Amino acid sequence: MNELTNRRLEIDALRALWAIRHHGGVTRAARALGLSQSAVSHKIKRLETSLDCELLGRTSGGPTFTAAGEDLLDYAGRILGIHDEALLSLSKTPLAGRLALGLTEDTACSDLARILGRFRHLHPNVSVRTKVRMSLVLRAMLDRKELDAAIVQVFAHEVRPTDVVLLRENLHWVRHPDLVLPECGPMPFLSFDDDCFYRQWALDIGQDDEVVLETVFECSSAAGIVSAVNAAMGVALLSDRHIRGEMVVVNSRLPSPPSLAYVIRRARGTRNPALDTLIVQMEKEISRHGGLTLAS
Repeated sequence: MNELTNRRLEIDALRALWAIRHHGGVTRAARALGLSQSAVSHKIKRLETSLDCELLGRTSGGPTFTAAGEDLLDYAGRILGIHDEALLSLSKTPLAGRLALGLTEDTACSDLARILGRFRHLHPNVSVRTKVRMSLVLRAMLDRKELDAAIVQVFAHEVRPTDVVLLRENLHWVRHPDLVLPECGPMPFLSFDDDCFYRQWALDIGQDDEVVLETVFECSSAAGIVSAVNAAMGVALLSDRHIRGEMVVVNSRLPSPPSLAYVIRRARGTRNPALDTLIVQMEKEISRHGGLTLAS
């Protein structure tokens, strides 16, 4: 019993260990936690001393986790989740009110669904109404203040200082290997519908003299576009996670698409304690798990 009493798992040390894994090193973990690099290293060293085992292997290429470190990481995620949930449930200022939240289809099928479910469990007096729409529609709803906040996809150069970035992705022109692109003349284009900002960008560049896009297929879902690409019907704009099978990236004749970001964006002037708490929980959970996992 005395041996177990002397061997303690400090929450701050577990949080530092978790941050090292999910931010890719001590320096990045320290930055994410708002600590100095030496402070993070000291927490890990104290934890190793308490447990009488090495958790990190020091190599020239940066820290690597030992077998004991990998085992502890699994427990750390669960311990931190329960710890933070307990703190929220015991808050002396219970939240109440209403939130109108917007999600895209892919974020609705991501880790955010679990985070929202947990938020509702912890804060039963907060009513959250969620609407799933395409990013352009959600952005317009934010401008009209029909939503308090939304998780939307934007081009990376459109990220605002007030946005919370959840995930970054690349956008690519893709085709099936069986599709032979014309050397001149219109390029067969597989397009999302009018509410897609990929489409708007593509048609804007389609006004250039060097490329003409002819829309031969139009669909509102990524699954439909993926099927059309695999049927060799034309070229499409797809993000990293939707490139699969035999698809190849097209690097000639078409301009390089901008990069993408998923962000939490508030309606301008919105101040809501419940929304503040939800956004903080989203940031913590996503950081803890090393990013946002989207449906593919």
